[in-house]
Amino acid sequence: MKLGLLELRRRPGQFGVAGGALAFLTLLLIFLGGLLDGLIGGSTGLLRAQSAELIVYSDDARASLVRSRLDPATIAAIGDVEGVSAVGGLGVAQVGARVLDADGQPRTDEVESVAVVGYELSATEVPDPPPVGEAYVDSSLGASVGDVVAIGPEQLEVEVVGAVDDTSYLLQPGVWVSPETYEQVLAAARPDLAMAPGVFQAALVRTADGVDPDVVAARVDDATGSTSTLTIDDAIAALPGVEDQEGTFGIVIGATFVVVGVVAALFFALITIERTGLYGVLKALGSSNLGVVASLVTQAVVVALVAFALGLGAILAASGVLAGAVPFDLSLERAVSTGVGLVIMSVVGSLLSARRVWRVDPASVIG
Repeated sequence: MKLGLLELRRRPGQFGVAGGALAFLTLLLIFLGGLLDGLIGGSTGLLRAQSAELIVYSDDARASLVRSRLDPATIAAIGDVEGVSAVGGLGVAQVGARVLDADGQPRTDEVESVAVVGYELSATEVPDPPPVGEAYVDSSLGASVGDVVAIGPEQLEVEVVGAVDDTSYLLQPGVWVSPETYEQVLAAARPDLAMAPGVFQAALVRTADGVDPDVVAARVDDATGSTSTLTIDDAIAALPGVEDQEGTFGIVIGATFVVVGVVAALFFALITIERTGLYGVLKALGSSNLGVVASLVTQAVVVALVAFALGLGAILAASGVLAGAVPFDLSLERAVSTGVGLVIMSVVGSLLSARRVWRVDPASVIG
Protein backbone atom coordinates (compact mmCIF):
# COMPACT_ATOMS: atom_id res chain seq x y z
CA MET A 1 0.00 0.00 0.00
CA LYS A 2 2.82 2.40 0.90
CA LEU A 3 4.54 1.58 -2.37
CA GLY A 4 1.42 2.51 -4.31
CA LEU A 5 1.11 5.85 -2.54
CA LEU A 6 4.82 6.54 -3.02
CA GLU A 7 4.53 5.97 -6.76
CA LEU A 8 1.48 8.23 -6.96
CA ARG A 9 3.44 11.00 -5.27
CA ARG A 10 6.57 10.64 -7.37
CA ARG A 11 4.98 9.92 -10.77
CA PRO A 12 1.51 11.55 -10.77
CA GLY A 13 1.65 12.18 -14.50
CA GLN A 14 1.54 8.45 -15.18
CA PHE A 15 -2.01 8.40 -13.83
CA GLY A 16 -3.13 11.58 -15.62
CA VAL A 17 -4.90 9.88 -18.52
CA ALA A 18 -6.91 7.56 -16.27
CA GLY A 19 -7.65 10.37 -13.84
CA GLY A 20 -8.80 12.69 -16.62
CA ALA A 21 -11.08 10.05 -18.11
CA LEU A 22 -12.58 9.27 -14.70
CA ALA A 23 -13.04 12.98 -13.95
CA PHE A 24 -14.98 13.40 -17.20
CA LEU A 25 -17.11 10.35 -16.37
CA THR A 26 -17.71 11.77 -12.89
CA LEU A 27 -18.92 15.03 -14.42
CA LEU A 28 -21.22 13.08 -16.73
CA LEU A 29 -22.59 10.92 -13.89
CA ILE A 30 -23.31 13.89 -11.64
CA PHE A 31 -24.89 15.85 -14.48
CA LEU A 32 -27.17 12.95 -15.42
CA GLY A 33 -28.11 12.35 -11.79
CA GLY A 34 -28.77 16.03 -11.14
CA LEU A 35 -30.81 16.30 -14.33
CA LEU A 36 -32.90 13.27 -13.34
CA ASP A 37 -33.47 14.66 -9.84
CA GLY A 38 -34.39 18.04 -11.28
CA LEU A 39 -36.88 16.55 -13.74
CA ILE A 40 -38.50 14.31 -11.14
CA GLY A 41 -38.52 17.02 -8.48
CA GLY A 42 -40.02 19.60 -10.82
CA SER A 43 -42.76 17.20 -11.85
CA THR A 44 -43.74 15.81 -8.45
CA GLY A 45 -43.41 18.74 -6.04
CA LEU A 46 -47.17 19.30 -5.77
CA LEU A 47 -47.73 15.77 -4.49
CA ARG A 48 -44.56 15.56 -2.38
CA ALA A 49 -45.62 18.75 -0.59
CA GLN A 50 -48.78 17.12 0.74
CA SER A 51 -49.26 16.12 4.36
CA ALA A 52 -52.06 13.75 3.32
CA GLU A 53 -51.28 10.06 2.92
CA LEU A 54 -53.83 9.29 0.19
CA ILE A 55 -55.23 10.86 -2.96
CA VAL A 56 -58.57 9.84 -4.42
CA TYR A 57 -59.42 9.91 -8.14
CA SER A 58 -62.58 8.88 -9.96
CA ASP A 59 -62.27 5.22 -10.91
CA ASP A 60 -62.21 5.90 -14.67
CA ALA A 61 -59.44 8.53 -14.48
CA ARG A 62 -56.46 6.13 -14.46
CA ALA A 63 -54.73 8.26 -11.81
CA SER A 64 -54.92 11.39 -13.99
CA LEU A 65 -56.04 14.71 -12.54
CA VAL A 66 -57.18 15.92 -15.96
CA ARG A 67 -59.61 13.02 -16.40
CA SER A 68 -60.80 12.80 -12.79
CA ARG A 69 -63.92 14.41 -11.30
CA LEU A 70 -65.29 14.10 -7.76
CA ASP A 71 -68.58 15.73 -6.81
CA PRO A 72 -69.38 17.12 -3.34
CA ALA A 73 -71.43 14.05 -2.36
CA THR A 74 -68.52 11.72 -3.11
CA ILE A 75 -66.06 13.89 -1.17
CA ALA A 76 -68.48 13.96 1.79
CA ALA A 77 -68.77 10.17 1.65
CA ILE A 78 -64.99 9.89 1.76
CA GLY A 79 -64.93 11.99 4.90
CA ASP A 80 -67.34 9.58 6.63
CA VAL A 81 -65.11 6.55 6.05
CA GLU A 82 -63.62 4.97 9.16
CA GLY A 83 -59.96 5.93 9.55
CA VAL A 84 -60.25 9.23 7.65
CA SER A 85 -59.32 12.19 9.83
CA ALA A 86 -59.58 14.91 7.16
CA VAL A 87 -60.47 15.23 3.49
CA GLY A 88 -60.20 18.13 1.06
CA GLY A 89 -60.66 18.73 -2.63
CA LEU A 90 -57.78 19.32 -5.03
CA GLY A 91 -57.77 20.73 -8.56
CA VAL A 92 -55.01 21.78 -10.94
CA ALA A 93 -55.19 23.96 -14.05
CA GLN A 94 -52.13 24.43 -16.27
CA VAL A 95 -52.32 27.92 -17.74
CA GLY A 96 -50.17 30.84 -18.81
CA ALA A 97 -49.39 33.71 -16.44
CA ARG A 98 -47.35 36.89 -16.13
CA VAL A 99 -45.76 38.47 -13.07
CA LEU A 100 -46.64 42.19 -12.98
CA ASP A 101 -44.49 44.95 -11.56
CA ALA A 102 -45.66 47.78 -9.28
CA ASP A 103 -47.00 49.66 -12.31
CA GLY A 104 -49.05 46.70 -13.45
CA GLN A 105 -46.72 45.95 -16.37
CA PRO A 106 -45.38 42.45 -17.14
CA ARG A 107 -41.81 42.02 -15.97
CA THR A 108 -40.95 40.03 -19.09
CA ASP A 109 -42.45 39.57 -22.53
CA GLU A 110 -42.62 35.81 -22.06
CA VAL A 111 -45.72 34.10 -20.70
CA GLU A 112 -44.84 31.66 -17.92
CA SER A 113 -46.56 28.28 -17.68
CA VAL A 114 -47.93 27.74 -14.18
CA ALA A 115 -50.02 25.15 -12.38
CA VAL A 116 -52.88 26.88 -10.55
CA VAL A 117 -53.78 24.68 -7.60
CA GLY A 118 -57.17 25.00 -5.94
CA TYR A 119 -57.12 23.20 -2.60
CA GLU A 120 -59.02 22.82 0.66
CA LEU A 121 -56.51 20.96 2.82
CA SER A 122 -53.24 22.53 3.92
CA ALA A 123 -50.03 20.77 2.93
CA THR A 124 -46.65 20.31 4.56
CA GLU A 125 -45.20 23.12 2.47
CA VAL A 126 -48.38 25.20 2.00
CA PRO A 127 -50.61 26.86 4.64
CA ASP A 128 -54.41 26.85 4.64
CA PRO A 129 -56.02 28.28 1.48
CA PRO A 130 -55.60 32.08 1.18
CA PRO A 131 -58.55 34.47 0.77
CA VAL A 132 -60.14 34.90 -2.65
CA GLY A 133 -57.90 36.81 -5.03
CA GLU A 134 -54.69 35.89 -3.20
CA ALA A 135 -52.14 33.12 -3.72
CA TYR A 136 -49.11 31.33 -2.38
CA VAL A 137 -46.64 31.08 -5.25
CA ASP A 138 -43.75 28.70 -5.80
CA SER A 139 -40.43 30.51 -5.53
CA SER A 140 -39.33 29.18 -8.93
CA LEU A 141 -41.75 31.63 -10.59
CA GLY A 142 -39.69 34.55 -9.32
CA ALA A 143 -42.58 36.46 -7.74
CA SER A 144 -42.29 38.16 -4.35
CA VAL A 145 -44.83 38.90 -1.66
CA GLY A 146 -46.94 41.84 -2.78
CA ASP A 147 -46.47 41.12 -6.48
CA VAL A 148 -49.44 40.42 -8.73
CA VAL A 149 -49.72 37.40 -11.02
CA ALA A 150 -52.01 37.81 -14.02
CA ILE A 151 -53.39 34.42 -15.02
CA GLY A 152 -54.73 33.30 -18.38
CA PRO A 153 -55.80 35.27 -21.46
CA GLU A 154 -58.25 37.26 -19.34
CA GLN A 155 -55.36 38.33 -17.04
CA LEU A 156 -57.16 37.35 -13.84
CA GLU A 157 -55.05 38.99 -11.14
CA VAL A 158 -54.09 37.38 -7.83
CA GLU A 159 -51.87 38.95 -5.21
CA VAL A 160 -48.91 36.99 -3.90
CA VAL A 161 -49.19 36.71 -0.12
CA GLY A 162 -46.51 34.08 0.46
CA ALA A 163 -43.77 32.05 -1.22
CA VAL A 164 -43.53 28.27 -1.07
CA ASP A 165 -40.74 25.98 -2.19
CA ASP A 166 -40.62 22.78 -4.22
CA THR A 167 -44.31 22.64 -5.14
CA SER A 168 -44.10 22.48 -8.94
CA TYR A 169 -46.29 20.21 -11.02
CA LEU A 170 -45.00 18.76 -14.31
CA LEU A 171 -42.19 21.35 -14.31
CA GLN A 172 -44.61 24.26 -13.84
CA PRO A 173 -44.47 26.49 -10.73
CA GLY A 174 -47.42 26.05 -8.39
CA VAL A 175 -49.81 28.94 -7.75
CA TRP A 176 -51.87 27.87 -4.73
CA VAL A 177 -55.29 29.52 -4.41
CA SER A 178 -58.65 29.08 -2.72
CA PRO A 179 -61.32 26.91 -4.38
CA GLU A 180 -63.26 30.05 -5.32
CA THR A 181 -60.27 31.63 -7.07
CA TYR A 182 -59.56 28.31 -8.76
CA GLU A 183 -63.11 28.25 -10.15
CA GLN A 184 -62.61 31.79 -11.47
CA VAL A 185 -59.38 30.73 -13.19
CA LEU A 186 -61.09 27.77 -14.85
CA ALA A 187 -64.02 29.86 -16.02
CA ALA A 188 -61.77 32.57 -17.47
CA ALA A 189 -58.72 30.66 -18.71
CA ARG A 190 -59.81 27.05 -19.14
CA PRO A 191 -63.56 26.97 -19.80
CA ASP A 192 -63.12 23.45 -21.17
CA LEU A 193 -62.27 22.36 -17.62
CA ALA A 194 -64.89 24.46 -15.83
CA MET A 195 -66.68 22.59 -13.05
CA ALA A 196 -69.67 23.20 -10.82
CA PRO A 197 -69.00 24.63 -7.34
CA GLY A 198 -67.69 21.98 -4.98
CA VAL A 199 -66.49 19.66 -7.75
CA PHE A 200 -62.77 18.83 -7.73
CA GLN A 201 -60.46 16.68 -9.77
CA ALA A 202 -59.31 14.71 -6.73
CA ALA A 203 -59.49 14.55 -2.96
CA LEU A 204 -56.66 14.43 -0.47
CA VAL A 205 -57.11 12.22 2.58
CA ARG A 206 -55.35 12.31 5.92
CA THR A 207 -55.66 9.10 7.86
CA ALA A 208 -56.11 8.74 11.59
CA ASP A 209 -53.07 7.99 13.70
CA GLY A 210 -52.15 4.32 13.79
CA VAL A 211 -54.34 3.35 10.86
CA ASP A 212 -52.78 1.69 7.80
CA PRO A 213 -53.30 4.01 4.80
CA ASP A 214 -53.73 1.01 2.50
CA VAL A 215 -56.60 -0.21 4.63
CA VAL A 216 -58.24 3.21 4.54
CA ALA A 217 -57.76 3.36 0.76
CA ALA A 218 -59.66 0.09 0.35
CA ARG A 219 -62.44 1.34 2.65
CA VAL A 220 -62.79 4.58 0.66
CA ASP A 221 -63.18 2.75 -2.64
CA ASP A 222 -65.66 0.29 -1.10
CA ALA A 223 -67.71 3.10 0.42
CA THR A 224 -67.97 5.21 -2.72
CA GLY A 225 -68.00 2.51 -5.37
CA SER A 226 -66.73 5.04 -7.90
CA THR A 227 -63.19 6.00 -6.82
CA SER A 228 -59.62 4.82 -7.13
CA THR A 229 -57.50 5.66 -4.10
CA LEU A 230 -53.69 5.69 -4.17
CA THR A 231 -50.98 6.48 -1.68
CA ILE A 232 -49.03 9.64 -2.44
CA ASP A 233 -45.99 7.57 -3.47
CA ASP A 234 -48.08 5.54 -5.91
CA ALA A 235 -49.66 8.71 -7.28
CA ILE A 236 -46.18 10.19 -7.86
CA ALA A 237 -45.11 7.06 -9.74
CA ALA A 238 -48.27 7.32 -11.88
CA LEU A 239 -47.50 10.87 -13.05
CA PRO A 240 -46.78 11.09 -16.78
CA GLY A 241 -43.15 10.37 -17.58
CA VAL A 242 -41.88 9.74 -14.04
CA GLU A 243 -41.26 6.00 -14.38
CA ASP A 244 -40.01 6.39 -17.95
CA GLN A 245 -37.50 9.05 -16.93
CA GLU A 246 -36.25 7.03 -13.96
CA GLY A 247 -35.89 3.92 -16.11
CA THR A 248 -34.12 5.65 -19.00
CA PHE A 249 -31.73 7.65 -16.83
CA GLY A 250 -31.11 4.61 -14.64
CA ILE A 251 -29.93 2.61 -17.65
CA VAL A 252 -27.66 5.42 -18.88
CA ILE A 253 -26.17 6.02 -15.42
CA GLY A 254 -25.65 2.29 -14.90
CA ALA A 255 -23.93 1.96 -18.27
CA THR A 256 -21.66 4.90 -17.40
CA PHE A 257 -20.60 3.20 -14.17
CA VAL A 258 -19.72 0.11 -16.22
CA VAL A 259 -17.56 2.32 -18.45
CA VAL A 260 -15.78 3.53 -15.29
CA GLY A 261 -14.92 -0.07 -14.46
CA VAL A 262 -13.71 -0.72 -18.00
CA VAL A 263 -11.49 2.38 -17.99
CA ALA A 264 -9.95 1.37 -14.66
CA ALA A 265 -9.47 -2.22 -15.82
CA LEU A 266 -7.74 -1.23 -19.06
CA PHE A 267 -5.49 1.30 -17.34
CA PHE A 268 -4.33 -1.03 -14.59
CA ALA A 269 -3.95 -3.91 -17.04
CA LEU A 270 -1.48 -1.76 -18.99
CA ILE A 271 0.26 -0.70 -15.78
CA THR A 272 0.58 -4.35 -14.72
CA ILE A 273 2.09 -5.39 -18.06
CA GLU A 274 4.63 -2.57 -17.88
CA ARG A 275 5.58 -3.48 -14.30
CA THR A 276 5.85 -7.24 -14.67
CA GLY A 277 9.59 -7.13 -14.05
CA LEU A 278 9.15 -4.82 -11.07
CA TYR A 279 6.57 -7.14 -9.52
CA GLY A 280 8.97 -10.05 -9.95
CA VAL A 281 11.69 -8.15 -8.12
CA LEU A 282 9.29 -7.14 -5.34
CA LYS A 283 8.24 -10.75 -4.86
CA ALA A 284 11.86 -11.87 -4.83
CA LEU A 285 12.50 -9.33 -2.07
CA GLY A 286 9.67 -10.74 0.01
CA SER A 287 6.57 -8.80 -1.03
CA SER A 288 3.40 -10.88 -1.00
CA ASN A 289 0.84 -11.09 -3.76
CA LEU A 290 -1.67 -9.40 -1.47
CA GLY A 291 0.74 -6.57 -0.81
CA VAL A 292 1.26 -5.89 -4.50
CA VAL A 293 -2.48 -6.07 -5.23
CA ALA A 294 -3.15 -3.76 -2.28
CA SER A 295 -0.86 -1.18 -3.90
CA LEU A 296 -2.90 -1.38 -7.11
CA VAL A 297 -6.17 -1.01 -5.21
CA THR A 298 -4.79 1.94 -3.23
CA GLN A 299 -3.84 3.69 -6.45
CA ALA A 300 -7.29 2.99 -7.92
CA VAL A 301 -8.98 4.50 -4.85
CA VAL A 302 -6.80 7.62 -4.82
CA VAL A 303 -7.17 8.20 -8.57
CA ALA A 304 -10.95 7.76 -8.29
CA LEU A 305 -11.21 10.19 -5.37
CA VAL A 306 -9.11 12.84 -7.13
CA ALA A 307 -11.15 12.38 -10.32
CA PHE A 308 -14.37 12.66 -8.32
CA ALA A 309 -13.19 15.89 -6.69
CA LEU A 310 -12.29 17.36 -10.09
CA GLY A 311 -15.57 16.32 -11.70
CA LEU A 312 -17.62 17.54 -8.75
CA GLY A 313 -15.77 20.84 -8.71
CA ALA A 314 -16.43 21.35 -12.41
CA ILE A 315 -20.14 20.62 -12.09
CA LEU A 316 -20.46 22.90 -9.04
CA ALA A 317 -18.76 25.69 -10.95
CA ALA A 318 -21.28 25.28 -13.76
CA SER A 319 -24.31 24.63 -11.53
CA GLY A 320 -25.47 28.25 -11.67
CA VAL A 321 -25.66 28.14 -15.45
CA LEU A 322 -27.20 24.67 -15.46
CA ALA A 323 -29.93 25.61 -12.98
CA GLY A 324 -31.09 28.41 -15.25
CA ALA A 325 -30.99 26.37 -18.45
CA VAL A 326 -32.20 22.92 -17.39
CA PRO A 327 -34.06 21.49 -14.37
CA PHE A 328 -30.81 20.54 -12.60
CA ASP A 329 -30.84 19.66 -8.90
CA LEU A 330 -27.65 18.33 -7.30
CA SER A 331 -28.25 16.82 -3.86
CA LEU A 332 -25.69 15.68 -1.29
CA GLU A 333 -27.10 12.17 -1.49
CA ARG A 334 -26.60 12.08 -5.28
CA ALA A 335 -23.02 13.38 -5.00
CA VAL A 336 -22.09 10.86 -2.28
CA SER A 337 -23.63 7.91 -4.10
CA THR A 338 -21.79 8.89 -7.29
CA GLY A 339 -18.47 9.13 -5.43
CA VAL A 340 -18.97 5.76 -3.73
CA GLY A 341 -19.97 4.13 -7.02
CA LEU A 342 -16.94 5.61 -8.77
CA VAL A 343 -14.56 4.25 -6.14
CA ILE A 344 -16.19 0.81 -6.14
CA MET A 345 -16.10 0.44 -9.93
CA SER A 346 -12.49 1.68 -10.04
CA VAL A 347 -11.47 -0.88 -7.43
CA VAL A 348 -13.32 -3.64 -9.29
CA GLY A 349 -11.54 -2.63 -12.50
CA SER A 350 -8.13 -2.67 -10.82
CA LEU A 351 -8.78 -6.08 -9.26
CA LEU A 352 -9.14 -7.57 -12.73
CA SER A 353 -5.34 -7.27 -12.95
CA ALA A 354 -4.85 -9.21 -9.71
CA ARG A 355 -4.65 -12.56 -11.53
CA ARG A 356 -1.77 -11.31 -13.68
CA VAL A 357 0.07 -10.12 -10.57
CA TRP A 358 -0.49 -13.49 -8.90
CA ARG A 359 1.01 -15.33 -11.86
CA VAL A 360 4.27 -13.37 -11.96
CA ASP A 361 7.13 -15.80 -11.22
CA PRO A 362 10.10 -14.00 -9.63
CA ALA A 363 12.59 -16.58 -10.86
CA SER A 364 11.53 -16.42 -14.50
CA VAL A 365 11.36 -12.63 -14.51
CA ILE A 366 14.77 -12.15 -12.91
CA GLY A 367 16.29 -14.91 -15.06
